Amino acid sequence: MTSPHFVVIGECVADVVRTDGAPDVVHPGGSPANVAYGLARLGEPVALLTQLADDPYGRLIRAHLESAGVALLSGAEAAESAEAAGTWRTPSAVVRLDERGRAHYTFDIGWTLPPVELPYPPGHLHIGSIAAVTGPGAAAVLALVERWRGRAGVSYDPNVRPALMGEHGEAVRRVERCVALGDLVKASDEDLAWLYPGQDPEEVARHWLGLGPATVAVTRGPAGAFALTADGRRAEAPARTVEVADTVGAGDAFTAALLHARHTGASLDTALARATAAATLTVTRPGATPPDAAELASALGPESVG
Repeated sequence: MTSPHFVVIGECVADVVRTDGAPDVVHPGGSPANVAYGLARLGEPVALLTQLADDPYGRLIRAHLESAGVALLSGAEAAESAEAAGTWRTPSAVVRLDERGRAHYTFDIGWTLPPVELPYPPGHLHIGSIAAVTGPGAAAVLALVERWRGRAGVSYDPNVRPALMGEHGEAVRRVERCVALGDLVKASDEDLAWLYPGQDPEEVARHWLGLGPATVAVTRGPAGAFALTADGRRAEAPARTVEVADTVGAGDAFTAALLHARHTGASLDTALARATAAATLTVTRPGATPPDAAELASALGPESVG
């Protein structure tokens, strides 16, 4: 088997979607896991370095990821020790949807990734969300990125979860450290509003470009998305009007499609259009269910070429 080009590092989370008057519905989730799943759905060989307990949520997520072809790499040594002592379980989040289908999360999560070596050289590393900034596991994530940076591409999505970020100034410092390690960074306007209150998203994107990335992409929900590059280019993609089931996983579908498009040689404008279309398809159905390659091509039509 050829080693996957993409290696994603980060958490898996069981999203327990709770709606008044209806039974709970559990969806496999976790931002890095969603990105890995989205890449696999688009035909990319991809591996996910993560932690899963052998419990009902863990088995559900494992089956979900493997069904798309995601190769799971074990980072579970510390988790297995804690599980044996009865203190570890697969992370979960209660997800409540507001009247517009936007997701609000309450987390029960731990991230204890120990120092670990990858079994093969990666072509591209993707990190993000809780695993990149939450100790003790974040130290192992950043050590891997620093070890491979310059020999592999690096992308980062902060996917800010305010309840888990701790003191604001320290959170910004941790996020900016990850930004500085990345070649491509993606964030939502909601992420930026929490990190830099009152600042224009394009100003923040330019600030981040000054830290080192070649490209910064920002999603803006119904306002579409834009991307800026270190060499002065700007791309923009409008959003499409659709009926929203929920927004769970939409940003991760965007990230997966953006990474796939750039890996396959698409221009920045084309990549941004593909990523926005992938996010749009995802919000039309419950849970983090990104499109496969055929669905995305059908949605884009002639735009899928280039």
